[in-house]
Amino acid sequence: MTARCGTLYGIGVGPGDPDLVTLKALKVLQKVTHIFASCSTKNEYSLALEIVKRHLTNGQVERLPFPMTKKADVLKVAWEKNARRVLEVLQEGRDAAFVTLGDPLTYSTFGYLMQTVKRFAPEVPIVTIPGVTSYQAAAALSQLPLTEGEESLYVVSGALGAERLKEALTQTDNIVLLKVYRYFPEIYQTLEKLGLLDCTTCINRVGLEGEMVVHNLRELKGQHLPYLSLFIIKKPRRTGSPGCLFAVGEKASGGLSEL
Repeated sequence: MTARCGTLYGIGVGPGDPDLVTLKALKVLQKVTHIFASCSTKNEYSLALEIVKRHLTNGQVERLPFPMTKKADVLKVAWEKNARRVLEVLQEGRDAAFVTLGDPLTYSTFGYLMQTVKRFAPEVPIVTIPGVTSYQAAAALSQLPLTEGEESLYVVSGALGAERLKEALTQTDNIVLLKVYRYFPEIYQTLEKLGLLDCTTCINRVGLEGEMVVHNLRELKGQHLPYLSLFIIKKPRRTGSPGCLFAVGEKASGGLSEL
């Protein structure tokens, strides 16, 4: 091991628009000698790399394959193998960056990689550079405040369907529901049963080609949503309080707009 161990930078590159990459992230990406990005074990495509590639001036790019599975033993093997590869570069004294969609510590591959690297080599310096999350960009695109006044906000994964949604609805005023594509029919049915269709906005592929805002969720019934889809749910207003833009049961205005 060299006298100086390189620094690992976890860099959030935002949801899709290259102009949302922060200045701090750009400065690091243009100085490190090695840039890592995750990809599927089935192909080498990395959306995070696509977002930043026009900003890269030097540095070796390397993709780290991660399996798309929930099997803990398989995931552990992948985390450890990729962490060891990152450590090989760092222990040569070279700084390295790991680019990831959105924010590095919000539903991100980097969070797992960082914890594994720390477990193997606690002495390695790690710097995390935050990025714009998909739901922040979605709120801006749809012009929906995520929170106002004394309201609360839950960010929930829809990867398990409507199970977590039902729980969150009893605890908060506003909900961001990520990863809705796979269980959209189940989630739609739950929102319909609870009278929240008119309080839900769907944003697809924010910051990417084909981005779309759908204010009237009924227009999506029976359709397949893109992989990069999320919901912003604002519960009905209480008297004198901010909340759902539409009264429960009323027909929502707006409808579908492709931007």
